[in-house]
Amino acid sequence: MKDHVSTRSAAPAVTAVTLTGGFWQDKQRVNRDITLPIEYDQCKKTGRLDAWKLEWKPGQPNPPHIFWDSDVAKWIEAVGYSLAQFPDPALQALCDEVIDWMAAAQQPDGYLNVHFTIVEPDKRWSNLEGAHELYCAGHLMEAAVAYYQGTGKRTLLDVMCRYADYIAATFGHGPGQKRGYPGHEEIELALVKLAKASGNDKYLKLAEYFINERGQQPHYYDQERRARGDAPKNHGPAEIGPYAVFQAHLPVREQLTAEGHAVRACYLYAGMASVAKATGDPSLLDACRRLWDNISTRRMYITGGVGSSRFSERFTFDYDLPNEEAYAETCAAIALVFFARNMLECDPDSRYADVMERALYNGVISGVSLDGRHFFYDNLLASHPEYHKFSGQKSPRRQEWFGCACCPPNIARVLASIGSYFYTSNDDAIWAHSYASCDATFSVAGQNVRLNQQTNYPWDGDVAITVHPDQPCSFALALRIPDWCRQAALKVNGKTMAIPAINERGYAVIRRQWQAGDKVELSLAMAPERIYAHPSVRHDAGRVALQRGPVVYCLEEVDNGPDLADLRLPPVAELDVHPGPADLGGVPVITGPALRRDKSAWDIKLYAADNSHYHAGSLMAIPYFLWANRDPGEMIIWILE
Repeated sequence: MKDHVSTRSAAPAVTAVTLTGGFWQDKQRVNRDITLPIEYDQCKKTGRLDAWKLEWKPGQPNPPHIFWDSDVAKWIEAVGYSLAQFPDPALQALCDEVIDWMAAAQQPDGYLNVHFTIVEPDKRWSNLEGAHELYCAGHLMEAAVAYYQGTGKRTLLDVMCRYADYIAATFGHGPGQKRGYPGHEEIELALVKLAKASGNDKYLKLAEYFINERGQQPHYYDQERRARGDAPKNHGPAEIGPYAVFQAHLPVREQLTAEGHAVRACYLYAGMASVAKATGDPSLLDACRRLWDNISTRRMYITGGVGSSRFSERFTFDYDLPNEEAYAETCAAIALVFFARNMLECDPDSRYADVMERALYNGVISGVSLDGRHFFYDNLLASHPEYHKFSGQKSPRRQEWFGCACCPPNIARVLASIGSYFYTSNDDAIWAHSYASCDATFSVAGQNVRLNQQTNYPWDGDVAITVHPDQPCSFALALRIPDWCRQAALKVNGKTMAIPAINERGYAVIRRQWQAGDKVELSLAMAPERIYAHPSVRHDAGRVALQRGPVVYCLEEVDNGPDLADLRLPPVAELDVHPGPADLGGVPVITGPALRRDKSAWDIKLYAADNSHYHAGSLMAIPYFLWANRDPGEMIIWILE
C-alpha cells in the first residue's frame, strides 16, 4: 500500500457500479428523468443541435458559436453514461441522430468543428489562445468514449479517432507542424481516455506533447498573435507573467501556484495527473502535488468551489475568498473533482478524497436545483436578493439555461457517472473513497469481487460492506476515514478492529483472505461541527461555518429572517440536528440558539454611539446545496460568532 508503483489504481467503469438507493440514486434519477431531456430541448431550441447539419449560411441569425460543440458533447457523454446503466431506446435514438449529423459534418481531412467549418472556415487553428477548437475537440472525445462504453456503438469513437489523428498530424515539433496548445485546456485528459478506449498510444503522446509544450519559449501565443496582426498581450498581473490566465506563463513543471481561469486550470491539472499516471512521469506528478497543495490549503472555498474572482473567472491570491462576490463556477468545482480523482488513481491519499467529496456534496450539486430544472453558473457563499441588480452578478436564482451553457451538461455528466467516483482498485487492493448504497464489481487478486454497500450517507455515518469474491482470495480493502470525522469504529464479521493501528494516509486498511459473505461495518461519528477559516481569510474573520459530515450548511432568510449578516451564534451554544422541511426532502437541518441586535437604537439613524441590546432567538441551517430552492431571500454560510 505504501509503495508508489503498487498504489496506482483505476476508477471503475460506470458499468461496474450500480446505485441501489439513497442520496446519489435520487440525484441520478432526477438527472436521468428530468435534466437530460431538458438539456436536449435547450440545445434544440438554441440551435446547438441543428448546427451540426451545417445548414447555417452567412447573413443568417444565430451563427454557431465557438463553444457550442462542447455543450452538445457533454450532453452526449451524460447520455452515454446513463444508457450504460439504464437502457432507453428513445433517448438513444435522439443521441444516435445527433451523432450521425456529427459524422456527416466531419471534413475529408478529419477536422470536426461547426463554427470553423461554416462560420469562419479561413481561420482554422489561427487563435488557439481564445477560440476553443481544441477544447471542443476534447469534449467530443470524452463523449465518444462514454457513448462507446455505454452502448457499444463505435460511430462517434471512430469519428473522433480520425479527428485525433488529424490533430496529431497538425501539432508537434515536426516539419510543418504547429507548436501550439489549447487556450482552454480539456483535450489533455480526453486524449488519455481516447488512448485507453482505442488502444492507440499515439493519443497519449499527443496529450503529453500539449502538456509539455505549454508555457515554453518563444511563446506560441505571441507568435500566433503576430501572425493575426495583433500585439502580444499580458492577461493579468505582470508579476505572475504573460498568459497566466491560460496557465501558460511558465512550463507546467515550474508552476508553483494555481493561476488564471479556474476551470481551465483544473482541467489542465487533471490532465497532468492522468498523463503522469499513464507515463510514470514523477516530475509531472510532483508538479500536480504542488498545485494541489496550493489550491486545497490556500485557494479553495469551504464548499470545494474554486476561482474566487468573476474577473476572468480566475484564481487570485492566497486566502482571497470573498463570499458575496464569490465566483466559484460550477464547472470549476467539477474540474477540481476530476483533478482529485486522477490524483487518487496516482496516489491513494485521503487528502484528495476529502476535497473530492467536499466539492461533490457542496460546490457541484449546488449548481442544479432540487427538481433538476434550473442551474447555477456561479455559486455564491453569501447572497442578498437586491445586491445582484447593482453588482453585475447573475440573479441569485438558478436559471433555465445560459448563453454560455457549459455548466448544466457538465453537472449532468458527473451525476450520470457518479458511481465511478466512489472507488479505485488495482490487482492488490480496493480503496473506498466515499460511501453510497451500491453494488460494485472489481477484478482483484485474480478474482471477480463484488462489494455490496448499504448506507444512508451523507445523512448517517454507518456503512456496511459485504464482500463477495468468486473464490476466497487475499487483498487489501481500504476504507477512507474522512477528515471531518472525529471518531470512527470498525468491525469485520462482528469483531472490532483498532483503526489507529491500520490507518494509512487516512484509510483504514484491512488485509485478509476474504470469504464470500464477509461483512465490514464502519461507523463514522457525524456530529454538527463549527468550522473556522484560516486567520488570513479576511472575509471570514470572527465567523464560523456549520458542517455535518461532508455537507456544509447555510442560513436562508426564509428560515431565519432578514439581516443574516448580523445574526450571531453564541460561542458555546449547543447545536442540534432535526429533520428539515418537507419541501427540502426532510433532510437533516442544524438548529441552535442565536442572538440578534435590537434595531431600536437606529430607528432614525444610520450610525449610533451606543451598542444595542441583544435579543435571544434561534437559527436553522440547511445544506448549502439546497439553498435557493424556496422563496428568494438572503443567504450566508459564514455566521458571526
